[in-house]
Amino acid sequence: MFSTASIARFNQLETPFYYYNLQLLQQTLEACLQAARQHQFHVHYALKANFNSKVLQAIQAAGMGADCVSGNEVKAAIAHGFDKGKVVFAGVGKSDREINAALDADIFCFNVESVQELEVINELAAAKDKTAQVAIRINPNVDAHTHHYITTGLEENKFGINTWQLDEVVATLKTSANLKFAGLHFHVGSQITNLEVFKNLCLRVNELSEWFEQQQMPVRVLNVGGGLGVDYYQPDTNNICDFEGYFNVFKQYLKVKAGQEVHFELGRALVAQSASLISRVLYVKNGRKKNFLVLDAGMTELIRPMLYQAYHHIENISRQQNEDTATVNYDVVGPICESTDCFRTGVALPQSKRGDLIAVRTAGAYGEVMASGYNLRDHVQSVYSVEQEQEVM
Repeated sequence: MFSTASIARFNQLETPFYYYNLQLLQQTLEACLQAARQHQFHVHYALKANFNSKVLQAIQAAGMGADCVSGNEVKAAIAHGFDKGKVVFAGVGKSDREINAALDADIFCFNVESVQELEVINELAAAKDKTAQVAIRINPNVDAHTHHYITTGLEENKFGINTWQLDEVVATLKTSANLKFAGLHFHVGSQITNLEVFKNLCLRVNELSEWFEQQQMPVRVLNVGGGLGVDYYQPDTNNICDFEGYFNVFKQYLKVKAGQEVHFELGRALVAQSASLISRVLYVKNGRKKNFLVLDAGMTELIRPMLYQAYHHIENISRQQNEDTATVNYDVVGPICESTDCFRTGVALPQSKRGDLIAVRTAGAYGEVMASGYNLRDHVQSVYSVEQEQEVM
């Protein structure tokens, strides 16, 4: 829900743009950290969800660590003041250049995804006379029951190391003088709303952690990843995740030994609800079977609906809507020369006109970061809330 002051402000701005509710972001961070601290859990923010500078500043100020999946994300985290001792570097295809830069930065840990990667990091660390701390990302073969494009913990996925390779992993670690084994890393997928998935993950982590202990490989860090989903359908009603319920699953089912740390890598759950894509109706096309709203934003600004068939709540914020408002079903589409450039079909909205403002909600994760210059489009801009607007999102 947007305040009258916000809408008046939007009408003075050139669209499209991402609008960030920084107050809601701060409330979300506080809720997450309060729930995590009850169990002494460590939270790293997954930069791939959103690396907008003001977003990173807020998260760094809250004291979270950083989960990075590229060398430039590592650089961005450190440039924004994240403690290098809380920076982890994951990713299935780290280049030598990226590894060397992370070694030079003395980051906390590499989350390693293959035996060959272990060998490469050991060799590069030896050349610098350094010791690299590593965690082993294991495929636990736990089904996240989410979209197959964002499922990452099954044996057929490209990520992580499969369990039948673990003997080779241990042998490599024991003969790599420039590697220090820190612990285990897992990530089963994204946009997970069924907490039973995380219970199943805990049970698998317990088994694998015990196996490593039996190999005389003490596990200090249990990094269970992230993946907690958000409510894309009711962004005003459920604008902050149930972090207490999420962390309680791990408290209840994860076996944590004395001296072990539990780490999380949350992205979407922290930032998704804090931003909306604000666009303007360029044209209304009325057909015999379909009506189209053609916006000035498209797949170059928010590709999730086209890439993942993802749902986003869409509102005409120029026109009030209630139960008695007459509506028209529109296909809400963008200006890009691709038939797939459609946000949603059959969206019931008040009768809309050229110039109306449209809000595509819950766009703070995997929105701005995935924007492109296809069709030589201008890079989408960002606008930030001010306290006087007092939005409720």
